[in-house]
Amino acid sequence: MSAGHHHSHGHFPHSHHDRHGPHGHVPKNFSRAFALGIALNSIYIIVEVIFGLLAGSVALLADAGHNLSDVLGLAVAWAGAELAKRPPSKQFTFGLGGSSILAALLNGLFLLVACGAIAWEAIGRFNAPSTVASTTVIIVASIGILINFGTAMLFIRGQKDDINIRGAFLHMMADAGVSAGVVIGGIVIYFTDLSWIDPLISLLIVALIFWSTWGLLYEAVRMSLAGVPRDIDIEQVSEHLSSLPGVETVHDLHIWPMSTSETAMTAHLVLPGGHPGKGFLAEVQKQMKELFSIHHITIQIELEDEEADLCQVDCGGSD
Repeated sequence: MSAGHHHSHGHFPHSHHDRHGPHGHVPKNFSRAFALGIALNSIYIIVEVIFGLLAGSVALLADAGHNLSDVLGLAVAWAGAELAKRPPSKQFTFGLGGSSILAALLNGLFLLVACGAIAWEAIGRFNAPSTVASTTVIIVASIGILINFGTAMLFIRGQKDDINIRGAFLHMMADAGVSAGVVIGGIVIYFTDLSWIDPLISLLIVALIFWSTWGLLYEAVRMSLAGVPRDIDIEQVSEHLSSLPGVETVHDLHIWPMSTSETAMTAHLVLPGGHPGKGFLAEVQKQMKELFSIHHITIQIELEDEEADLCQVDCGGSD
């Protein structure tokens, strides 16, 4: 028998204030950071393409292609972040927080496409190397270090709490590293005249992009499939719930991401001794938020283990 049911944020309809009130998780506003990052990188892409063609540098063109994918990624991440702020509605009772997960997933896919394009062009240049204007490459790529690092710093505040923002941060930091690699390649070419260094640097860029993207893509896929967020140990959550006063067993425990910054949980707690009293559910909600950063909680209290009773019937225990 179910003795009670509690949802930590009330029931529909929610207002925007209700959803992000004192018990919610307020997404930080990075609109200006996205706008500035997109503007700076768009200008830099144009500069890289022009001077990459003039200098005959596939490394600069490769970095421009990578930066283009990052501008698209920033735009998608921005759209996801803005949609995630929308309040719940009758059609989307949890809001549109899941759009930030889709944005992170698309970000990862953009980067994989960029990897393939850069690698294809670089391999072709090994067979037909061209003269590279190393001084131009060094100057343009040095500007890229400043722009990409500066853009990354715009997102450093939120990259620990939101995979969507972390994706933007990691991409920009990777870009700064890539630009540094292009500078090093230009210096080597300047002193050695070894043109094959340029496509080699491009392949190293691909390896760096792929390495930095894989973890983001894996986590985005995991979240899109409603997997338990990687920073939450479901066994620890179950053990903590089982240790609560009067709780005999815990079952039907589910934890999933509602967005890249909000997590939901449902659980059935078996309390044979009866309802634990006033304040119990509020305390569970507080502990789940403080210990595990779970924001939306639904607890069902049972006076007897209904799951075990159902199993006996289904497994022929009533014979």
